[in-house]
Amino acid sequence: MTLWQGALIISGMFAVTFGVRFALFARADKVVMPAFIEKALKFVPVAVLTAIITPMVLMPNQHIDFSLSNPWLLGALVAFGVGIWRQQQLLTILVGVLVFFIAKYGLSL
Repeated sequence: MTLWQGALIISGMFAVTFGVRFALFARADKVVMPAFIEKALKFVPVAVLTAIITPMVLMPNQHIDFSLSNPWLLGALVAFGVGIWRQQQLLTILVGVLVFFIAKYGLSL
């Protein structure tokens, strides 16, 4: 593939992506969605993040690992607990990452 072919492919991908999004956003104020769809769309970010994070937490080595030696699982469980307890996103993330790093690097010394 030459430089020009790569640039042409990237430009085409940009045009298609921008065109689709621009068409949707340009008409967004004229489209009224039913209330049940708007209510359901509020759950999309949580569902997507869960689908991304769950395999990483439960299968860090390409097989299911529910043991306490799994630092991903420990970090996620502690973050879940802190999130339920305090309901502060930044604190939840910081504590989860801290527990993960301690479990992964601090306990293996």
